[in-house]
Amino acid sequence: MTSTTLADFHPAPANTPAKADFEIGPIARTLVSIAGFTMTFFCVIAIGRGLLGFVPNLHHYNKLPVIIHVATVLPCIPLGLYVLLTRKGTPRHRMLGKIWLLLMLITATSAIFIQSSGSFSFIHIFVPVTFHAAWKTVATARKGDIAGHKKHLVLTYLAALMIPGIAAFALPGRLMNVLLLG
Repeated sequence: MTSTTLADFHPAPANTPAKADFEIGPIARTLVSIAGFTMTFFCVIAIGRGLLGFVPNLHHYNKLPVIIHVATVLPCIPLGLYVLLTRKGTPRHRMLGKIWLLLMLITATSAIFIQSSGSFSFIHIFVPVTFHAAWKTVATARKGDIAGHKKHLVLTYLAALMIPGIAAFALPGRLMNVLLLG
């Protein structure tokens, strides 16, 4: 008697590489998990404090580029985490990945119009980094370079989303710092 597995009922399409080919490695999975869950937690606390009125004088952050930036970057954190940690190569993965990438591009574009003291700050270096990473991500996926695609997405998530996010919480006067710490 042979044993039956879930794969017997839902086999992968013949032209799809094995599941292991798509998954990110254990080190990348750990880094992405820690960064994504931690950043999501701090965002929920910060936004909650703002919505509950614990942070006065937020009127100088009500400019359209700031609103667009925050509205598009906040969903990028848990969405990117979900896309990186769940099953790859599915139609859902491709659709959510495209949504995530579009939100990242809108976030980066809106950042161009956010300037403190009338000039760019060091954090604006992540705008061209994000544009380049988006291009590389799409290019590697279209070529079928799964290893390159994974590498660029993990680096984009950590470098173009988490590093500026940490700066947004750590630097005094930035919206997330004000929301979290008052």
